[in-house]
Amino acid sequence: MKDVQKIPDSSELRPAPTKSAGGRRILIGVAGGIAAYKACHLIRDFKERGDDVRVVPTEAALNFVGAATFEALSGNPVSTTVFDAVDEVQHVSLGQQADAVVIAPATADLIARLACGRADDLLCASVLVATCPVIIAPAMHTEMWLNPATQDNVATLRRRGITVMEPAHGRLTGTDTGAGRLPDPEQIAEFARTIIAGHRVDHNWQGRKVVISAGGTQENLDPVRYLGNRSSGRQGFALAEIAAQRGADVTIVAGNTEALPIPSGASVVRVTSTRDMQEAMNREAADADIIIMAAAVADYRPASVADSKMKKGAADDDLASLELVENPDILKGLVQRRENGEIKREAIIVGFAAETGDETTSVLEYAQQKFKKKGCDVLMANEVGEGKVFGQATSAGWILRRSSDPVVVAPGSKQVVAAQILDVVNEMLEK
Repeated sequence: MKDVQKIPDSSELRPAPTKSAGGRRILIGVAGGIAAYKACHLIRDFKERGDDVRVVPTEAALNFVGAATFEALSGNPVSTTVFDAVDEVQHVSLGQQADAVVIAPATADLIARLACGRADDLLCASVLVATCPVIIAPAMHTEMWLNPATQDNVATLRRRGITVMEPAHGRLTGTDTGAGRLPDPEQIAEFARTIIAGHRVDHNWQGRKVVISAGGTQENLDPVRYLGNRSSGRQGFALAEIAAQRGADVTIVAGNTEALPIPSGASVVRVTSTRDMQEAMNREAADADIIIMAAAVADYRPASVADSKMKKGAADDDLASLELVENPDILKGLVQRRENGEIKREAIIVGFAAETGDETTSVLEYAQQKFKKKGCDVLMANEVGEGKVFGQATSAGWILRRSSDPVVVAPGSKQVVAAQILDVVNEMLEK
């Protein structure tokens, strides 16, 4: 077996150590909107990772959540004004000392004040002096979010290097529904950690359509049983999150992924079987600019599906010996459709290879063989197995490209891995 760059085993498949282990300093800003209560979950998320959290609300935010709650959750005092702790020059030191600033929720008013460079409260002053990553999660009514003034302010902040997340779609205050909902705190925290880890997510994919398959497919045996796998769909949804935050129009063709929160602004097409996924992918990919097959599809399906539950131990026990037939190769079929002109010829197609090695061939060698066979532009190769990748919060592996050496992807969260994969895609788009 050839010498290859080693990926750590399952015991090492966890995010790379960060300053969190010694207390990364996270400044969490909270503006005065009804979604302020969600900041409590965000604070706890960072605290449970070992971070030192300092909460800086606006005066309006304290109308929704009291200072005592923020202090109890963070373990630090709460201030809103630049005139507190003047002897410590707090209005400067908080921003200077922070390893990241995360503002959630950010109202239209706060975004406007930040865009103007105001420093009339402790939060704005802290952002103005911060040289660390600043991540803003807006929350407001749809009309406010879409107002040209807000959009101009958001564009100004992004131009200055501040990361402004796309808001989620969903139920707002009262009976309103639309864009402007604060993403789930877990989504904000994971996205922020991706930015803190050094992965820029520029908002430069506006007007591009991205189609991503995610999760495992299920092949029915009878009305009760099915053939499936351990895929959770987390990697596909992480890719969708990063693509959506880049400004793309994202569609997820999702297998068994009901437990996952939908990424901000993405739409989801639910499917069950591999043939269902093939049909949906062929339809959605027709006008796509980027196509990613991250789903763990079933390679085989039962030759026939029983109308009623098959009985164990019966004279004609079909469970004892199942006849299987091969499912279509969706990834290879998409490449062929591109060659035939049924998909944009300039579309970038990304595949995944979930592999295990053996005595003669390594995981990477199997993946390289698959890459050549499939004909896609990029392939992410993972070593799978008990406690590896499937159903886990972390991943690792190699990114394969044509005429390039494999790039080792170190163990990290699936969103960090997603950012690395889409960085490669972005490089190809810019050529």
